[in-house]
Amino acid sequence: MSKLSILIVDDHKLIRETWSFILASDPRFEVIADCGDPDEAIEMASKHHPDIVLMDVNMAPMSGFDATEKIKKVSPESKIIGVSMHSQPAYARKMLQVGARGYVTKNSSREEMVKAILEVEKGNKYICEEIKNIISEQLTDPQSDGPDIQSLTDREIQIIHFIKNGHSSKEIAQELDISLKTVEVHRHNILKKLKLKNAAALVNFINSNPSLY
Repeated sequence: MSKLSILIVDDHKLIRETWSFILASDPRFEVIADCGDPDEAIEMASKHHPDIVLMDVNMAPMSGFDATEKIKKVSPESKIIGVSMHSQPAYARKMLQVGARGYVTKNSSREEMVKAILEVEKGNKYICEEIKNIISEQLTDPQSDGPDIQSLTDREIQIIHFIKNGHSSKEIAQELDISLKTVEVHRHNILKKLKLKNAAALVNFINSNPSLY
């Protein structure tokens, strides 16, 4: 049986080296490359067509979401597993929507990572136990439900980009050629969907989730 070829993408060198060492010690796997730059990852995927890509979600300037979409175009046969510090189910959903086959958090064990790799290689999808437990809790306790990121419209995401860059509502209205009242309605809807109380909480949320927008 041939070894599964793996590309590791993470902007922290120590994490790349750790996972390379762990996976290379398993006779079923071969780490063919690792990198910390999304553009380089796309180039490597196009060149090597790895069986598995372990993709860090939180990278800049290109997020793991965008890199996943691009890799699926240049190497559609590669199966991508999102790896993130975030345990919010919305991150896992978004990764699957852009083409990933699995999602694990950085709290996941070595055994779970190996299980994820083997499951997605079989053609299955894999979500780590931490995320599944959170989803289970949300189903039994609706009050614990997190921000509804997936329901944001393109216009609302556009406005979030402006807020992230420090634009006022008046400046956003001018940039988008819409009324100030319309901007305020969008901002109100954004707060409601993200379950935030005010503009300060929104700014804090955006700064805490830089790769999501």
